[in-house]
Amino acid sequence: MARRRQILDRAIEVFRERGTDGTSLRRIAEAIGVSHAALRHYFDSLEQLLVAVYAHAEAARDDDPDLPEPSSAVDVMVQAAVQNLEVPGLVQLYSTLVAASLEARSTEAKDYFTSRFAHLRVALEARVRAEQEAGELRSDVDPAQIAALLVAASDGLQIQWLLEPDIDLEGTLSAFRTLLRP
Repeated sequence: MARRRQILDRAIEVFRERGTDGTSLRRIAEAIGVSHAALRHYFDSLEQLLVAVYAHAEAARDDDPDLPEPSSAVDVMVQAAVQNLEVPGLVQLYSTLVAASLEARSTEAKDYFTSRFAHLRVALEARVRAEQEAGELRSDVDPAQIAALLVAASDGLQIQWLLEPDIDLEGTLSAFRTLLRP
């Protein structure tokens, strides 16, 4: 497990420097100083490696003891988006993987993101419902719809940030606090 973790840590650096276009398992193996066979021992395909790199980075962010516990559903998405921007290459990797998951031949990315989106929406919906019951959020909008909109807004703003880094991602996403106020 330690070696796999080292590979994932180094691979994110390679993607930050080179992007995902034209990157092969062989080129990644060379860049991180392992043999192609060693890399293939851990990952069957480039897609599997890319998904593992993203999942590893996301887990590291979520397990960071220095991050405060988000106090609301909006804060969950704002904090995650801001943290994503702080890891060079992560937003681009995420966007590339989500787009790849739509392709017919995709298996790893499609399964990963389908599951990730479902779990994220359920968790956000539960937070929204609790906030509505506490009178902290308007109650005239379905919690599942709010959860889906928060995910969509966060992803859309991160894509816009890739194209236009001056966009105020945090401030714009935080506007949901005002929009959802009772």
